[in-house]
Order: sequence, then structure tokens, then C-alpha cells
Amino acid sequence: MRPAARWTMKPRMVSIGFGNIVQANRIVAMVSPDSAPVRRIVADARDRGMLIDATQGRRTRAVIITDSGHIILSAVHPETVAARVEADEDADEGKPESRRRV
Repeated sequence: MRPAARWTMKPRMVSIGFGNIVQANRIVAMVSPDSAPVRRIVADARDRGMLIDATQGRRTRAVIITDSGHIILSAVHPETVAARVEADEDADEGKPESRRRV
């Protein structure tokens, strides 16, 4: 894909739980918050003002890293968010949707 083509595409949104939505093509990584390096990334983002807490007061289950450097905390497991992104991609390509509800 050409770099300029990315900005001309219709943004694909994905739910990260509790009414919060993120642009799927801006996600670089989704990781578990349990390791010390990820905790340091979260603390650094909080200090820089780049942390978005979308947990609604619940336990953080996924840390989403975006291409803009923002760190998003989600109360939904990374596997669940990834399945939602894949389900959106399948629907866009005309493939039959998975029977599993996400």
C-alpha cells in the first residue's frame, strides 16, 4: 500500500469495550499489561500525557499502542479486540462472518 493511500481509505473502527472505539488501522500492537516493560511504557505515556484510559474503572486487560505514540488501556482482552478487527476485515472483503460472537 502506498503511504498516501492509507489516508484516503475509509477509517475502519473497532470497539475496545464499554462504548469506546479506536481506528483499527492506527493500531500498531496490542499487548497484555502484566510485564514490567509494558508497565514502564504505560507509566511513561502517563507522564507524557499520551495515555488514554478506556477501562471505565475496570481491570486493564489490554494495552493498545498506536502509530501516533498514544497508549490506550482497555478492559477487553487483546484476543477479543484482534478478533473484532479480523471480523471487520472479513465483512469488508465479503467473506462470511464467523459464527462466534465477539
